[in-house]
Amino acid sequence: MGRRKAALSGQLADMDLRLLKVFKSVVECGGFTPAEIHLNLANSTISNYIADLEKRLDMRLCERGRAGFSLTEQGQTVYNATLELLSALDQFKNTINQSHNRILGSLHLGFAEHMLGAHNSSILQALSRFSVKAPEVRIQISTMSSDDVITALLNNQVDIGITVTSQPYPELSEIKLFEEEMLLYCAQDHPLFNQEEITAAELRHYRFVESPRLMPGREIHPDMMLWNKQAIAHHQEARATLILSGHYLGFLPRHLVSNWRLEKALRPLFAEQYGYRNTFKALWRNRQHNRLIIQLFSECLTESAI
Repeated sequence: MGRRKAALSGQLADMDLRLLKVFKSVVECGGFTPAEIHLNLANSTISNYIADLEKRLDMRLCERGRAGFSLTEQGQTVYNATLELLSALDQFKNTINQSHNRILGSLHLGFAEHMLGAHNSSILQALSRFSVKAPEVRIQISTMSSDDVITALLNNQVDIGITVTSQPYPELSEIKLFEEEMLLYCAQDHPLFNQEEITAAELRHYRFVESPRLMPGREIHPDMMLWNKQAIAHHQEARATLILSGHYLGFLPRHLVSNWRLEKALRPLFAEQYGYRNTFKALWRNRQHNRLIIQLFSECLTESAI
């Protein structure tokens, strides 16, 4: 029996790197359809790219169909190797950049949703400073829930994350940026909206929308452990929708309620007792491959947060 020819007997071409980057995005997005917006490509184009990569490598990389998207064992191996390859390429760029005093490459930022309000301008200032100092760096910004930002950081999917953390992460460096005020709200159609006197005990008779700080073990007040949490919405817009239905109580940032001009439609309850403040931080891995670019952007953040 003849010896099987190696799938990659020749040199890696630019197209191979393109296919690997598409494959990486599909894996991290969780499938072809979720990757369409991220890649700005049609589903059929993504499918063709993955088929070309499988043919190039002579491997079955993933399963896709009615059962959903999943990696094969070979696909997981190729994904891990792709992360190593792209990391090595970024490190090469950093070394060349330093020798020429130029900054080239890319910066992927992961932002918690709706954090760019009128209450804070440090992020905008940092982006402005960075764009002047590193005009040739390609910037990508992804928005996601607060917890997903941390996951993306730990999984090497973003370079810098800006979010709220509920626990320390020794493997991450951080800079404190700004705070937002979170208040408990009810809507116009809720029974408590026009009630003048409300006791804390009465709140237990109504339904709440669970948010990150109402999850078991994360409550900031003992009363919250007794609240009737019958809906879950970790994204602000989804939570606001449930609250505005008049059937749920829940927490929203004060600045978002103002930005959305909902001050008359939403009433804050027990602001001093249950209100709290979120501290937004910029975080990045202590051992990152994109060190030069990340260091520069973190310096821009520090200068803007002063």
